[in-house]
Amino acid sequence: MSQGLAGAAESSGSHPEGGRLPREVSRYVLFDHIGRGGMADIFLARMRNSLGGSRLCVIKEILPHLSNDERFAEMLSREAKLAAQLSHANVVQVFDLGRDEAADDRLFIGMEYVEGFDLNQLLRRLSKERVGLPAEFALLIVRESLKGLDYAHRARDDEGHGLGLVHRDVSPSNVLISFEGEVKLCDFGIARALQMDGLDGGAVARARVAGKSAYMSPEHARGEDLDARADVFAAGIVLWELCAGRRLYKGTEDEMLAQARAAEVPPLPERGLPDQPALQAILDRALAPDREQRFESAAAMLDALEEYAMANRLMASPLRFASFLTDRFADAIISLRRANEKSARAFDEGADFASFGPSSAPPPPSGPMADFAVPKAPALPMDLVVPPPAELEQEEPLELAKPARASECAGDPSQRPPSLRPSQRPSQRPSQRPSQRPSVAPEPFSPSWYLALLVACLAVGALVYFGLR
Repeated sequence: MSQGLAGAAESSGSHPEGGRLPREVSRYVLFDHIGRGGMADIFLARMRNSLGGSRLCVIKEILPHLSNDERFAEMLSREAKLAAQLSHANVVQVFDLGRDEAADDRLFIGMEYVEGFDLNQLLRRLSKERVGLPAEFALLIVRESLKGLDYAHRARDDEGHGLGLVHRDVSPSNVLISFEGEVKLCDFGIARALQMDGLDGGAVARARVAGKSAYMSPEHARGEDLDARADVFAAGIVLWELCAGRRLYKGTEDEMLAQARAAEVPPLPERGLPDQPALQAILDRALAPDREQRFESAAAMLDALEEYAMANRLMASPLRFASFLTDRFADAIISLRRANEKSARAFDEGADFASFGPSSAPPPPSGPMADFAVPKAPALPMDLVVPPPAELEQEEPLELAKPARASECAGDPSQRPPSLRPSQRPSQRPSQRPSQRPSVAPEPFSPSWYLALLVACLAVGALVYFGLR
């Protein structure tokens, strides 16, 4: 579940399980209830250190019926300790696990705060505005997720032993996207704790597959042992859905679980994607029902996707993705950041949080953000604009060359972009306009310097003489 804007809960200054806010939990102060998932309440919190510094973080308080199960608590503790060893740009950092004595000894997990959306929320917002997700950004999301998965699958402990981590729940709700264009996976290991045998209660059973059977590999749906290729299959489903623009499996939980066991994946619908057969070949291998026929690792799938993206000019950077998000959700970004700043500032000043109203992270305003419009700089008068050098004045504008690979540019000068072709560079610098020669001061201790000094002394003497008279 998202840790930011779209997951804001419509609750008051208290919530049913944890009491009023703000409240202290260990070294954290919880001041905003931003959501609830199938296994935890999610809070925005401030973490302070001994030097007086602080930062925002997220606290996930496990629901009571799970916290009170000793076997679940033991398994969650072990998995959280493994996840805490992960430190990667595409993985949400976990840095604490403990119990909240003020809330019936509930387990809590402290983790990095990602300001933005989860993938589910992003797709819903784009759908509401009837804006498609460009293919280059769809590929970027999956590529960045695969980087995080590959790192976690290869992670080792201090003694060099493999941690054996498998996410088990790669789905849009666990793919977090920041407003800076970052893509991060969260909740490593939690799915394994939920899927252990022996947990009692219908609520626990529902938490195991709540909305997630649609992203299970066939061996996962059959209850078999899992390895990294189960995460590859789930990443393949996410890629298929982003490219197809619809869900792969539909129906009730039982129906989707049956579809996951069968793993009957239809070909991509025709969407006008470049070289779609090559993309289909990647999906066919990632979504192979037999794990032996899949990509052997997340890194292998990542290599295939990057090769496809480069061949079809669909490579995008997080910076471009951030620009895309800002252009469409600027009002939401400003609203969220103002709400967070207000909450943190009020906490520092000891304000009454009950006065915040329904939530300290309200939905973004629907009207235009006139107060935050940046005025355009006025155009300079033409008489103040410096004319361009003669070498840049072209009779006809240059056509932009098509992007070429670096190796091609190096081997054939004619393939270089216009600005890089030697034949188009000026052979010599343009001549300067004629101007007057500037005056030069006389060199010290030269005859002209002594003459100037004598004239200056005579002038000063004359002024003193006539001044005394």
